[in-house]
Amino acid sequence: MTTQIFETHRARLFALAYKLLGSRSDAEDVVQDAWLRWSQADHDSIRDPEAWLVTATTRLGIDRLRQARHERATYPGPWLPEPLQVDTAPPSGRDPEQHADLAGQVSLAFLALLERLGPEERAAFLLKEAFDYDYAQIAPLLGHSEANCRQMVHRARSRLQAGRPRFEVTRDRHRELLERFMHASQSGDKAAITQLLTANARLVSDGGGKVTAVIRPLLGAERIARLYWAVARRIGSTTQARIGTANGEPALLRWHRGRLHSITTISVDGDRISEVLTVMNPDKLRRWQHG
Repeated sequence: MTTQIFETHRARLFALAYKLLGSRSDAEDVVQDAWLRWSQADHDSIRDPEAWLVTATTRLGIDRLRQARHERATYPGPWLPEPLQVDTAPPSGRDPEQHADLAGQVSLAFLALLERLGPEERAAFLLKEAFDYDYAQIAPLLGHSEANCRQMVHRARSRLQAGRPRFEVTRDRHRELLERFMHASQSGDKAAITQLLTANARLVSDGGGKVTAVIRPLLGAERIARLYWAVARRIGSTTQARIGTANGEPALLRWHRGRLHSITTISVDGDRISEVLTVMNPDKLRRWQHG
């Protein structure tokens, strides 16, 4: 019975841990630690198992996030979230609403934005916005007053809003721009890439110190275009690219000599691309190498 109760809530606990940490492996560790605590708890004294489990997972996640922030401060170059779900097939013909719902909750751009928040601020925001907890539930869970939790969520919304595109676009338009970017970057067409990007576009690549990647965010359409021009000249003929999905959103998947080389997603502001996020760290791609 103890195991059955936990398994009933496992998916929800994992979703919370992943959104808190942006890492599948860290989320799995947190859920495992929550299980160990649950298995050793006095269940006769627990009136609401779900609340107990969410509280345990949140507190374990906050502790792990504090540790991770120190680790990421010394990470070789920019750190990007680890994709949770990658589909190497194009999204057409699949359930577009399911993909859109997943992307809205855990898109790589959204998870990267969450890195701007402190651990407790991030937890308060996610519990309120993603899990629909009210402040009366969040306050004892985090050990703060309702007023403090309300303020944390307000600050989190403001910080995240500042990093979001000003103008939303349809999913079809998003994918169209990604496809055009794929073709332009594969051929190293500087003019086409520059035209697709906003003037102050930002590129972030995460190589984890294990593969060649830009070691700091690259700003400006022309600089980004020059980078892709150089990459295309160096390895363009040995790479293949296609559109798939990562965490439910359209993603550019590049393969180099038969191995998954990178997963790229974009943020679109109006009719141009404002941000390019590329996960290249092989540790974050290993799960889909043979997908």
